[in-house]
Amino acid sequence: MKKWLSAAGVMVLVAGVVLGSSAQRRRDPLTDAEVDQLRDAAQDAQTRMKLFVDFARDRMNKLEQAASDPKAKDRSNQIHDRLQDFLDVYDELNDNLDNFEKRGDDLRKPLKVVLEADTQFQQRLRALRDSLESHPEDTKDYEFLLGNATDTVQNSLQDHHEMQKEQEAAKHQKK
Repeated sequence: MKKWLSAAGVMVLVAGVVLGSSAQRRRDPLTDAEVDQLRDAAQDAQTRMKLFVDFARDRMNKLEQAASDPKAKDRSNQIHDRLQDFLDVYDELNDNLDNFEKRGDDLRKPLKVVLEADTQFQQRLRALRDSLESHPEDTKDYEFLLGNATDTVQNSLQDHHEMQKEQEAAKHQKK
């Protein structure tokens, strides 16, 4: 009986170490300073959405830099990682926007900033995809992720337009 309990204990310990180490591999795309800025703007939709847009733009700039250097070491992995960082920040932007909407916040001003950024992100991702087509040997590492990012921005742009219409209609009904 004791052997069984110690074997079970060892298995639990091993599982914990394995799960812990895999969780550590996943890195946070936001810096500590960015997290602090978001924390300070926790209740202000306008400021928080502007911060997320700025952070996503920064990730997009880094992505474009990685993609524009054909001689970079491990270029395809760099592009993949920068795409993932952009997508993670952009997904957080969407999650926060949804949370503010559920709270009943007026999102008309923040949505203007987000919609402008959506359009830019969409154009920049298309340009990136077009520029990377000249290096088809590299694309296997990030092709799916690039398609996912492009689709996510396209769908979000439509969702954000719909949200803007709903916000405008709600504002007119209150009057």
